[in-house]
Amino acid sequence: MYRKNMIDFEGIEIDQDLLERTNPIFNTAKMTLFQLAEAGHDDAKAVAKKLNLNRKDTQDSKTVKADETDLFINSIIMEVRYFTNGKLAKESGFTEVDLPCGFTPRAIEFAKSGKKYVGMDLPATINEVEPAIMSLLDEEQKKLVNFEGVDATNYQSLKSAFDKIDGEVCITTEGLLMYLTDSEMDSMCDNIRKILAEHGGYWITLDPEISLLYVLIVKAFYGERTREIMYQSKYRIEDKSDVETIQNTITISVRSDVQENMKNAMNYIKSKGFKLEKIPYANHVPKFKSLENSDPKIVAQIKEGFKKVCIWKITVDESDNVDVSDAGTESFNANASIDGDRLNLILSGNLDTLSAPKLLANYEKIKKDTALNSVFIDCSKLNYISSAGLRVLLIMQDDCEDRVIMKSCNETVIEVLSKTSIQILNKNN
Repeated sequence: MYRKNMIDFEGIEIDQDLLERTNPIFNTAKMTLFQLAEAGHDDAKAVAKKLNLNRKDTQDSKTVKADETDLFINSIIMEVRYFTNGKLAKESGFTEVDLPCGFTPRAIEFAKSGKKYVGMDLPATINEVEPAIMSLLDEEQKKLVNFEGVDATNYQSLKSAFDKIDGEVCITTEGLLMYLTDSEMDSMCDNIRKILAEHGGYWITLDPEISLLYVLIVKAFYGERTREIMYQSKYRIEDKSDVETIQNTITISVRSDVQENMKNAMNYIKSKGFKLEKIPYANHVPKFKSLENSDPKIVAQIKEGFKKVCIWKITVDESDNVDVSDAGTESFNANASIDGDRLNLILSGNLDTLSAPKLLANYEKIKKDTALNSVFIDCSKLNYISSAGLRVLLIMQDDCEDRVIMKSCNETVIEVLSKTSIQILNKNN
């Protein structure tokens, strides 16, 4: 039996279940919303109520139950990064672009202040957060708020969303960078640089130094238990989201030479065509609701420690020419043929957050009509695979009696596949 056809990426319906299966990282966004609500913030409580979120659903993982210590520490972290980034975005005077916006209530805060806000995140998140937020705004406030489903590593999706914004932008990033591989980070940085070169403005993030902030706060409260508590929190988050936090070039690890890691991260930002300004957190410390009943000595120790942790304000280095065209950003596509019990695929473009659910939907549709035992993929025209794309390939691998085999992969794709059991056939095989 041999059948050949072009996979239909426009006609097939992508439901919320498909989005969540390919992008389970969105679960961490619900965790952080509940942590902000637990810190005592009314808008966060209102959003959590709209989404029917509770502690068990948002904090407990498959195997680990959150304890009071873990929830308390993460509520402080959430409050620190959320309000400081929001404060700096307001002070910019530009349109705030929250990337990723998660489920946090910043849209409500900005709309009440009469300021423009754009929330960008994975489609799985936007499908849930947009109706919840909009239901809490009046008609005038709704005019100031917009939501867009994007993939930060996909330039076309970002450009389409930013084309709807007039003027300069302040992009804020919270809790994203530690989940990106180096190849994903490269794509996102290139995309943000193009966006800022075209619109003007800057990018603000604490993510590179978030682990330093976490250690600082945990040590202030728990001293010798710091390592134990950090491990519990990391394991619970990864178990809940089914996605590992990653040690990449831009995030500062506290498990090795911090100064060397910091130097490498700063050099990386400069190598991507940016200028970096480091702003001490101590200059923008919010009033903590989560610390209101804590020992004043511990609070003072934390605030003193903020002098050692910085927010990163990133702008385009204008001495470098930036190509803002979308050349080389070919849309994802796939050709499929069936040879006996084998599915043959030819993939082109980027297999990322936006295209991965479509590939999975089509695979499962074909599987209903045909007994498949293996998948053979020609990657000669495939530029890139994100973590969501990799998840779909692994779903296929688990679903087939025989393995998924990929041939003619470029170096970027090989790097992504290197830690999996997927077989790669290249010229030297």
